[in-house]
Amino acid sequence: MTQNEIAAPLAAALAERGYETLTAVQQAMLKPDARGRDLLVSAQTGSGKTVAFGIAAAEDLLCDGDSFTEGTAPLALAIAPTRELALQVAAELSWLYAATGARIATCVGGMDYRTERRALARGAQIVVGTPGRLRDHIDRGGLDLSDLRVAVLDEADEMLDLGFREDLEFILQAAPETRRTLMFSATVPAAIEKLARDFQQNSLRVTAMGEARQHGDIAYRALSIANRDRENAIFNLLRFYEARTAIVFCKTRANVSHLLARMGNRGFRVVALSGELSQQERTHALQALRDGRARVCIATDVAARGIDLPGLELVIHADLPSNSETLLHRSGRTGRAGAKGVSALIVTPADYKKAQRLLQGAKVVAEWGAAPSAEEVSARDDVRMLDHPALTARLDDMTIAQDLLDRVGPEQIAAAFVQLWREGRPPPEELTDSAPHSAAAPRAPREFGTSVWFALSVGHTGRAEARWILPKICEAGGITRDAIGAIRVRDEETYVQIATADAPRFGEMIEIEQGLMMRRLKGEPSLDQKPERHPVRKIAKPAADKPSRAQKAAATPAADLPAKPARAWSPTDTDVAPISVETPRKKPRWSAAQKAAKGKKGRTEPARDSKPAAPKAKARTSGKPSGKPAGKTKGKHAPSRRPDGGNAPPRRPRTRG
Repeated sequence: MTQNEIAAPLAAALAERGYETLTAVQQAMLKPDARGRDLLVSAQTGSGKTVAFGIAAAEDLLCDGDSFTEGTAPLALAIAPTRELALQVAAELSWLYAATGARIATCVGGMDYRTERRALARGAQIVVGTPGRLRDHIDRGGLDLSDLRVAVLDEADEMLDLGFREDLEFILQAAPETRRTLMFSATVPAAIEKLARDFQQNSLRVTAMGEARQHGDIAYRALSIANRDRENAIFNLLRFYEARTAIVFCKTRANVSHLLARMGNRGFRVVALSGELSQQERTHALQALRDGRARVCIATDVAARGIDLPGLELVIHADLPSNSETLLHRSGRTGRAGAKGVSALIVTPADYKKAQRLLQGAKVVAEWGAAPSAEEVSARDDVRMLDHPALTARLDDMTIAQDLLDRVGPEQIAAAFVQLWREGRPPPEELTDSAPHSAAAPRAPREFGTSVWFALSVGHTGRAEARWILPKICEAGGITRDAIGAIRVRDEETYVQIATADAPRFGEMIEIEQGLMMRRLKGEPSLDQKPERHPVRKIAKPAADKPSRAQKAAATPAADLPAKPARAWSPTDTDVAPISVETPRKKPRWSAAQKAAKGKKGRTEPARDSKPAAPKAKARTSGKPSGKPAGKTKGKHAPSRRPDGGNAPPRRPRTRG
């Protein structure tokens, strides 16, 4: 199928939309080797992929190349990762297949489920939806894929990143094996290749544009800023470029909400896109951008995935993306269909190396520099004002213009025009002077001036740290951190440099904290070489200095030892072995006669027997009161013998815990 062999209804729709030539990915769909095969297509975002798979699927969907066959089950299924992208795909396919009489239904999260169910029941040849909602309709029997001919996965890499693999496998397994599977993705990582192997047969790998030309219409800028200037740099960027539509990417919803409030207070016409918004709020935000009521969109990566905004000329990465693929996806919102765009990265000192890795991984070259200053923004405003079309336009009725000129004069009219021009725009912000980062250039030491050195009575052995010492010195002397120079921590002391003007606040010696003294030094301490720190080791005493147990026993008189009660046993009890005298019973036990006499079970202290209890028997007894050995008793210890002929209650076995 050649370009001239595009179905007549589709060719007419393309001509009506102003398509004079097809993009690279759309032309790739018309090649003979791509006809009727499964396709794995990688193309940059904004290259016309929706129209491309619409053209590729036409030969399988249209009867005689002009219309759809009658039926209630869908013939084509398009799956997208987000609601906005799914609705956008449905809108593109609607005008592309308008002349064929195609019925297109959408199944996306956040919309009325019952309305979608009725649309499917009436019959839809093309269904577009998100993975979760499509699976829900299949589970409930509302979506029948038995007649499916073409399945399209748009932004397949993003769907895998969002954890939709299980849903995709469920949906594709519900479709016939004879279907065509078209997978479109900006990048093709290993996970996409595995998915293609599992659900495609004899697939053709199509690369619409080489990596060297990727995002060739996008100018990348990396702006080195101080941490405190992050928001001001974003404001100045928006004012410097004055893009018809701009998008600012943040990492989290909280960052989106914070930046939305700040920009609204500055006077920017701004909307937000994040996962916490309802579908109606997201739709209204996109519509405000499309009709010009808003010019800036603040969004998270997921919310802005795949959206197409007219005239989007500027992309700002307020928070750096997590990987190079996300950087390309974000930047791909601009520079679409041959238009030019700018992708600006806000880079703080801590993010400098990460930004370099992202750009290198994305294989793009960025221009490093500083954010636009207030003077640069104002100069750019003046140029735009002088080039404003209103200054050269002629009114149909110039009477009012001539009357105004006669009344106030040309200078006053010019001054009024300038004032009205500037009042309608947020003022630029002042930025901290900071040179672009350089990996090779070390930071120059700070010039501190004349100073006095002090010594603190704590060092490494006391776990002293500069970040812990600094606020304590500021609080003790009532000074700011600018009055403190170097802080050098040594083993036993810490040396601090204080500006000469603030040194008298501390006197000769001051206790800045209980037990922490700070004394003034007469000169500068020797800081050239850092003293070597040795680990603290315990010195073991000689073995001769430590007496042994035998020596201790010999040195202690026998009279000083505590007396131990003797353990006696009856000679007639030949079957009972004596218990060692070193393990006396901790608690006295009641005899049967004592229990009967007292009438209570151990609530009062029993009388001590004149003889200690009989030792524990080796053989197990039956618990009978006789003195003869008896049989085994399961699960219980043998009862202890008493001199009075009775037996003590059985001992409970000890348990841990």
